[in-house]
Amino acid sequence: MKIARLFILGLLISLPISSFGTSTSTPSFQVEISGNGKPVLYLPGFTVPGSIWQETIDQLQLNRKSYRFTYAGFNGSAPIPMPWYDTVKKDLIQYIETEKLTDIILIGHSMGGNLALDIATALPERIEKMVIVDSLPCMRAVMMPNVAAENLFYESPYNQQLLNMEATSFEKYAQGMAGNMVNALDKKEVLTQWILKADRKTFVYGYTDLLKLDQREQLNKINTPTLVLAASFPSADRSKKVMKEQFQGLPIKQIAIAANSRHFIMYDQPQWYLEQISLFLTDGR
Repeated sequence: MKIARLFILGLLISLPISSFGTSTSTPSFQVEISGNGKPVLYLPGFTVPGSIWQETIDQLQLNRKSYRFTYAGFNGSAPIPMPWYDTVKKDLIQYIETEKLTDIILIGHSMGGNLALDIATALPERIEKMVIVDSLPCMRAVMMPNVAAENLFYESPYNQQLLNMEATSFEKYAQGMAGNMVNALDKKEVLTQWILKADRKTFVYGYTDLLKLDQREQLNKINTPTLVLAASFPSADRSKKVMKEQFQGLPIKQIAIAANSRHFIMYDQPQWYLEQISLFLTDGR
């Protein structure tokens, strides 16, 4: 559950890659597609490329068609104008409709979980099941409970400080963020590099978009069976309490807490993470 504490801070040898954007001239995301069958949409977190899902795809062996997304401004892709999150959301929904995707499984980590909730709200008849990995419908309520969304601005002094931060200082900042998101030592540098590779304005303003989100009121409109996986950091009891409160309105859900884990559960508790998803998707829990 790091997301409540940060920033305030091989199926084929080669994969087809396509870009999609209807709201802007620059694509709001790229998608890599592999396999055959009903679709699974893999939605990564903030700054994270779609490649993070490859091990999950390989290990789950779902015999489905996999769609791995990378958002504009991340992993070297061109940025798009603000508002960033709303554009990505709208274009993802349009992509699903254009491609006529149905019987979809959504798997989203962090802000990918927010996108999954928005997709399930907009296209309920197309979604079969949903897996949310360490994501909050309203992280502002946990991070800054007394701050209203309308009081968050792109041009805040804090945002300007981040935009103007010189390279050495920003690298230290990125290292600190990465260190708080994962216990696995060998993954901290990977996370750091993803942050450093992100377009700076997308990183700063895009996160403001996420802080403004509040999806709690829409949860009761989602009848998709959902598995919510949460990290135990800072404590399992705290995580359980926050997740229960945040997802209170979601009718059909299971919540499970990963012991000894931070935000990147797939790195800290990979076997547990895969077992939970596999059981949920294959056994109909």
